[in-house]
Amino acid sequence: MERLKPIGTKADYEATMAEIERGAKSGTPEGDRLEILATLVDAYESQHYPMDPLDPIEAIRFRIQQGLTRKDLAVLRGTRTRVAEVLNRRRGQRLRASPATGTGHLTTAGDASRCASALPVRFLW
Repeated sequence: MERLKPIGTKADYEATMAEIERGAKSGTPEGDRLEILATLVDAYESQHYPMDPLDPIEAIRFRIQQGLTRKDLAVLRGTRTRVAEVLNRRRGQRLRASPATGTGHLTTAGDASRCASALPVRFLW
């Protein structure tokens, strides 16, 4: 097993990604190593590949592309008309997590902008 070191070059990054993709069982020394490598990759990507914050409406549209329907949103919000107004930006809304989800993934619109895939299915507007 190679010594852990910071990721400094593109070649280091690619080698680290290849090692992560091979995988290891969680709870083993190899699994612990992969968790550390994932942290190093995250730091490298944050520095070298910064991402602009995602718009909360775009996060909702992304989830719709993954299978969430406007009908699902209407059940949570009340009407399909309100859903359409929000998605067409005629009605400004602030997203926050529903206590019913128990996930705590999304607490503010800013959280939604960090990761569209973290947007829970149930949320309040």
